[in-house]
Amino acid sequence: MREKAMADHDADTRKDDLRTGTPFWVKTPHSTVKAARRMSRDRFDAIVVGAGISGALVAEALTRAGKSVLILDRRPPVRGSTPASTAMIQHEIDVPLSRLRRKIGPDHADRAWLRSARAVGDLVALSKKLGLDCHMRPKPALYLAGNQMGARALASEARMRAKIGIEAEYLKRPELLDRFGMDRPAAILSQASASANPAQLTAGLLRAALARKARIVSPVEITDMAELPGGVALATLRGEVLVADHAVFCTGYEYLPQMKTKSHHVTSTWALASRPLTGLPGWMRDSIVWEAADPYLYFRTDETGRIIAGGEDEEASETNADPAKLAAKAKVIARKLRDLTGLSIGRPAYAWSAPFSVTDDGLPIIDRVPGYERCFAVMGFGGNGITFSMIAAQIVAAEIAGKSDPDADIFRYR
Repeated sequence: MREKAMADHDADTRKDDLRTGTPFWVKTPHSTVKAARRMSRDRFDAIVVGAGISGALVAEALTRAGKSVLILDRRPPVRGSTPASTAMIQHEIDVPLSRLRRKIGPDHADRAWLRSARAVGDLVALSKKLGLDCHMRPKPALYLAGNQMGARALASEARMRAKIGIEAEYLKRPELLDRFGMDRPAAILSQASASANPAQLTAGLLRAALARKARIVSPVEITDMAELPGGVALATLRGEVLVADHAVFCTGYEYLPQMKTKSHHVTSTWALASRPLTGLPGWMRDSIVWEAADPYLYFRTDETGRIIAGGEDEEASETNADPAKLAAKAKVIARKLRDLTGLSIGRPAYAWSAPFSVTDDGLPIIDRVPGYERCFAVMGFGGNGITFSMIAAQIVAAEIAGKSDPDADIFRYR
């Protein structure tokens, strides 16, 4: 069946080494779940391909709606790109509101920013409702002036955000120095972001879906797909054919070939985690920080006092696989952190790198796969992957229920 009836419907996603080095999160307890190795039934309401944060949120939303769900992954659950996240769960989109308005128009830009802020709140509330032990914590975000946006541009950005209802406090250099001890021309302080352990968050969401009778099977690789009159058929590398009413591909940077477009591309990023530190200033424990710069630095702490920092992105999809470059980049990130905050972290306890996909407008792609009615793709690209995954779960769950999400048009395939 794979070679004949399904051969024209390739579903084999691109393949990447999703990370180099060891992310801190994979060493924390309860950061994965046990998967079955064999199928036990042949028909589901939905098959979710991918057991990372996107797949976990989609599976949780669908099972909460009463759907039967099968979750598949070619890797063990929560062992793809999700652990490479620094889990700065931001409402701020990579493309500032002022620039996004020029790119896609004021209506779409305003709605995208408002939906992003709402999604962070929804995720925090969901984590609390499910009782997830993932150190989910609301935090303000500090956006520092840099070589991409100076003081004047940040002042205009803050006014624009406030005008549409997103809290944004503009800080001039003296106030920034007094409150945060960092010497930059200006910054925007906003209240609608958060942080968490991304692996524990994802595993907790998967456990919630499993408690509602979802199944997780791994390793399974989907090679072909075809749409049937009343559903979707997916073929596996092992020769199995799985049938469901709908399929949702949450494969992240290993996207379906049908989703390839000039509007997104794969880059490389690097990150580190320090050993637990004592005596950190209160603002550092309670905030997430990033800068309007290229290359940029971002950082936050976890509950033990580890500093999680990253950045130094490159417009190249393969350079993250170089261990020597990982060591060099970790040194650069640590030096930039010291120069900005005065804190020396010494040798990082963990360092890792990963491919990282971005879109031209900084927004995710959440839509039906072109040419299919029952197959969806979730591509939460950009620096807001977890936030965008929350939006995707809401949109896809609504579509499968036969409803429409008011913001779905903003995130269509383009």
